Amino acid sequence: MKNIKIIEVKSEIGAGTRGASLGVEAIKIAALDFMSNFFVHFPTETIETENKLLFEPIESPYAKRIKGTLTLYERISKSVSETIKANLFPVILSGDHSTAGATIAGLKMARPQAKIGAIWIDAHADLHTPFTTPSGNMHGMPVAVSIAEDNLDCKVHDVDENTLKTWDALKNIGGIAPKILPEDIVFISLRDYEKEEEHLIKKYGMKIITTSEVRRKGPEQVARSVFRYLSDCEYIYVSFDVDSLDASISKGTGTPVTNGLREREVEDLISKFMQHRKICCFEITEVNPTLDKENLMAEIAFNILQRSVNVLLLN
Repeated sequence: MKNIKIIEVKSEIGAGTRGASLGVEAIKIAALDFMSNFFVHFPTETIETENKLLFEPIESPYAKRIKGTLTLYERISKSVSETIKANLFPVILSGDHSTAGATIAGLKMARPQAKIGAIWIDAHADLHTPFTTPSGNMHGMPVAVSIAEDNLDCKVHDVDENTLKTWDALKNIGGIAPKILPEDIVFISLRDYEKEEEHLIKKYGMKIITTSEVRRKGPEQVARSVFRYLSDCEYIYVSFDVDSLDASISKGTGTPVTNGLREREVEDLISKFMQHRKICCFEITEVNPTLDKENLMAEIAFNILQRSVNVLLLN
């Protein structure tokens, strides 16, 4: 039986819209509303945030609050690494998606020789860099950080020296870069990305499974094809951004996009993933209750969390 540890990251310094730092508590409130004692069962660690930076001027326009992001990467990667080394399964509840690069770093630091794969369930590719970003928000960059990619082919901005130094430190956290290879990432329900990100997807031939493909093939077949594709990887991380859900349901997130998955489709799909012995970590991110009505997004996230963990415990 897998022993689970919950790691809470109530940070939102990587997002462009305020409120994602409240997502973790919103998910816990959803559990209470469902009369569930889910959060009583598992040890929990809360990572200290740098949200105070939200009240300070932005130093780096092309990588907003990147110094705070680096501090978080150090804390989170250490926590994830220690969790794995203690033979616990980390379940991460995070505010914004920028810190997912730290989760991957922690997995790699715990298993430096292992080949790590990622299932990235997200409307967005998160493949921007300070050289290409349209917004400067760090939650658009964790995949680029993890594959240690600058994407200078598509350079739009001249980045100052301090930002560059911190960006390099982010990529090299734990003394290993890249943490994961582009061909070991599978995007699911990806549908909103810029031409600079598309350049990298094409350059590396990164795998995308569209919403319609999930619908057409069904969770069983999709899961089989994902694990076949990632068969060389020894450990696989699942990152679930709630904006992978269709905009009609994912109101409570900063960047909703149409043509997404339905709640049941995500639930069934992640449950199938969780049955596989190579899955080593699960993350839920980008719930923003300030944009929501009646905590619906957090309730959906909690249902997915609870079912996923139950499947994990059974397998």
